[in-house]
Amino acid sequence: MNDILDFVERHPRLFVLSGAGISTDSGIPCYRDREGQRTGRSPILLQEFLNSDYARRRYWARSLIGWPVVAGAQPNAAHHAVRALASRGRVHRLVTQNVDGLHARAGNADVIELHGNIGRVRCLNCGEQHARADVQRLLEAANPAFAGLTAPAVPDGDAHIEDLDFGAFDVPGCTRCGGLLKPDVVFFGEGVPRPLVDDAAQALEASDAMLVLGSSLMVYSGYRFCEWAHRAGKPIAAINIGRTRADPLLALKVEQSCAAALNALIERLDERELAR
Repeated sequence: MNDILDFVERHPRLFVLSGAGISTDSGIPCYRDREGQRTGRSPILLQEFLNSDYARRRYWARSLIGWPVVAGAQPNAAHHAVRALASRGRVHRLVTQNVDGLHARAGNADVIELHGNIGRVRCLNCGEQHARADVQRLLEAANPAFAGLTAPAVPDGDAHIEDLDFGAFDVPGCTRCGGLLKPDVVFFGEGVPRPLVDDAAQALEASDAMLVLGSSLMVYSGYRFCEWAHRAGKPIAAINIGRTRADPLLALKVEQSCAAALNALIERLDERELAR
């Protein structure tokens, strides 16, 4: 642990990027295995969701079943350790690829959620935002045969289930205008909103190093920050179990769970501070 401790002490303005691996201890499974390969089904694509009524029915049916896992998840020790690191003045900005909202619920302020937040739903017609919990009640009321079903969940609040009659599923519209509802998250095939990218890029520029937590970085929306940091001569450290796309760019890698590594880091920081 001395290496990561020294890294943090040498670089007090950290740009922290987190991924699905930080939330596994909260009961939310990862998308990928130790080699960074995707496990399970392929995610829904933006154009599939927009252009296919059946795809939307299938998505919302599986979301009705899988979302309670994400909704009921609580921040784990890793989320709290990031907040502790920030309270010690070590984090310049926290950026996450996760849509679970657990960083904010752990007390981390001003988090850049690159891929959105599964707790919100947006109307593509009028722009009205709805709480996902409210939409869940609409989904359950319109589809009592689906309410109460269980299946293995995935990080975006979906569920691994295929043997249902999705064509019979009733998808409610926006309560304001009746328009098409979409979770306020970035689907595959959809770009991260430019203001979020620019905000994160400016934060990276003002930081003196980058710390990756629980991400394989296989998705370019996160990996590009490693490219930019490397080009700018900013060292990159990662805490992640398994291979990452940025392994050749890393100055340091710790293959431990985020919770174990970050808790040990906070303890060592406090010990050094007391010893001074």
